[in-house]
Amino acid sequence: MDAEAGVGGADQLPWRQHYMNLLLLAYQSFGVVYGDLSTSPLYVYKSTFSGRLRRYQDEQTVFGVLSLIFWTFTLIPLLKYVTIVLSADDNGEGGPFALYSLLCRHAKLSFLPNQQSADEELSTYYRNGFTPRHGSLPWLRRFMEKHKNARTVLLLIVLCGASMMIGDGILTPAISVLSSMSGLKVRATGLHDRSVVLLSCIVLVGLFALQHRGTQKVAFMFAPIVVIWLFCIGGIGLYNIIHWNPRIYQALSPYYIVKFFRTTGCEAMFADLGHFTSASVRLAFITIIYPCLILQYMGQAAFLSKNILDMPTGFYDSIPGPIFWPVFVVATLAAVVGSQAVISATFSIVKQCHSLGCFPRVKVVHTSRWIYGQIYIPEINWILMVLCVAVTVAFRDITLIGNAYGVACMTVMFVTTFLMALIMIFVWQKNIIFALSFFLLFGSVEVVYLSSSLMKVTQGGWVPLVLALIFMSVMYIWHYGTRKKYQYDLQNKVSMRYILSLGPSLDVVRVPGIGLIYTELVTGVPNIFTHFTTNLPAFHEVLVFLCVKSVAVPYVSPDERYLVGRIGPRAYRMYRCIVRYGYKDVQRDDDNFENMLVMNIGKFIMMEAEDASSSASYDTANEGRMAVITTSDDYDSPLAVRDSNDLADSMTTRSTKSESLRSLQSSYEQESPNVSRRRRVRFELPEEDDMDQQVKDELSALVDAKHTGVTYVMGHVYIKARKNSSFFKRFAIDVGYSFLRKNCRGPSVTLHIPHISLIEVGMAYQV
Repeated sequence: MDAEAGVGGADQLPWRQHYMNLLLLAYQSFGVVYGDLSTSPLYVYKSTFSGRLRRYQDEQTVFGVLSLIFWTFTLIPLLKYVTIVLSADDNGEGGPFALYSLLCRHAKLSFLPNQQSADEELSTYYRNGFTPRHGSLPWLRRFMEKHKNARTVLLLIVLCGASMMIGDGILTPAISVLSSMSGLKVRATGLHDRSVVLLSCIVLVGLFALQHRGTQKVAFMFAPIVVIWLFCIGGIGLYNIIHWNPRIYQALSPYYIVKFFRTTGCEAMFADLGHFTSASVRLAFITIIYPCLILQYMGQAAFLSKNILDMPTGFYDSIPGPIFWPVFVVATLAAVVGSQAVISATFSIVKQCHSLGCFPRVKVVHTSRWIYGQIYIPEINWILMVLCVAVTVAFRDITLIGNAYGVACMTVMFVTTFLMALIMIFVWQKNIIFALSFFLLFGSVEVVYLSSSLMKVTQGGWVPLVLALIFMSVMYIWHYGTRKKYQYDLQNKVSMRYILSLGPSLDVVRVPGIGLIYTELVTGVPNIFTHFTTNLPAFHEVLVFLCVKSVAVPYVSPDERYLVGRIGPRAYRMYRCIVRYGYKDVQRDDDNFENMLVMNIGKFIMMEAEDASSSASYDTANEGRMAVITTSDDYDSPLAVRDSNDLADSMTTRSTKSESLRSLQSSYEQESPNVSRRRRVRFELPEEDDMDQQVKDELSALVDAKHTGVTYVMGHVYIKARKNSSFFKRFAIDVGYSFLRKNCRGPSVTLHIPHISLIEVGMAYQV
């Protein structure tokens, strides 16, 4: 699950406000982060004493299980995640892909296409301004960067972790809701298992059906439920300790762990402690989460040590009679909250995979205009619902679902440990001994749990393995096909020598307007250009090669989003624009985007004219200078802007022009993703005698072209494997990638390109 982003600029706030923000963030984390973790007491002991461990249901074994839970709970979530892993967040974002993006930015480990250009200049590219060095293991860096197989293995490990987290989004709602609803059998003795399963399915369907409404208020709506739940189970645990077995505190000694394993051997359980990678606020975990859950586990163990026969429904049987129904209601609500948190996290993981080129294009609905990361993906939501209901109906048993959840959860933990060891080497520049110590300490514990979970593969543990295999296959095939397509474009791009040989007219008729040519290339002219002009020898007076690029950072500041450069001499009227988005950014392409694009190109023209170095002749080697266009640099906008409804006066002063650009930027960046509020503006060229005539002519051509209209040109590419390709490549490209491409959303839909202005150029690649 993603770590929630913190409050920025805390160092500039007064100390009182800083701590108020810290407490507020800790409060919000109860609803968003800890929902699934807090519901684990509903089913841990039942899952523990399943299978062969039923033969060891006695007081000493209960003491051993509690000791194992306590020390695992202390070692993994408290020491590993809260103390160490949270320090490796990617600008407030967590998860396997966030760690992978950190590694790719600090070492050349990525297979992902479109990772060139000046991304290293982004303020968030390197962690806390930390620039890469060779570190203590330069040979390991060189080995990973040089050997393709090593980078492939790393990518597969990351995809495995992400796939298991998606599987977590299926299993967590099933086990949480089914566990909470099973409490009905404690008081309603005539209720059958089928009725409990039916009620659980109704709750699950309702939960997924409400996802489209968004979760922008999830933190404040759900946090009170989780807080009440935690205090309830903490108080019940304390009551059970005092009432049933005050000696239960002795189980905190590691001696009982040794005694437990000596008695049970290799048949140790998987204690499902929840999904700890989501912990983002240490304060909430240390002050409330940790003590309340420990008290509950101790109290439940105290009850079970004196009531061994109540093991299957131990949690609800341990609740005092007068408060049973209120606790049952809170438990059901807490289970829904925990499921909601995991579902939202699954959406976030899928969007990360999609943004980094590892998942087919899906519809991403941003449900909040104020909170980053509040998204809804319809296709994934309904797939999760069907699979979650299917798991609930098929197994009907918390123990079997717990076995499946154990495999998924422990795999994610082990993948995180492995990636963290690499983070320590490549990002933190720590000594190899430090990284190995971390990996051996936590990895050995997690391997023991994972191996014990894998022993239950035939008892439900196969479910996450099958789901992970399916999702990994989809992600890797899509990534493989996308990479092959990009490599073909890169190898067959049009040389600048050829472009220059065509002359200013490019040997075609130049018609009025702006031609916006979408390309994945950040350098060179794509093959689509020559393919189009060969069949239709006409193009627009102004050509802009646009690359919408996903960068391996969570967010890109609006002031760093646009890179603008020139292709060919000035008379050609050809420009390149790279628009960079982070994997958490909202991508919007509409009329305001067109206005911003024209503004930024105009600003680049003025910057180029005022730069003394631009007087040199055009360099065919580097294809011109790329410049980051911001609203806060020393250059003002050369274009005046007025609203098309003539309610605003024409703005001609340089200061007013700069303000209009910032206003336009604000209207573009703050626009609600679900509401189309397009600002209609008209550009005007200011009358300034000191402006160079060539610059004025170029700006005039740009403005006239914008008023004529913008046409979007995009390639509609079919790729097929060569006849002499291997069986795997032919299957992956001709079957797998082709199927995914035909059944996912088109790139024009994803980029919100107006259909009436779109020209698609069909092309076939053999890779």
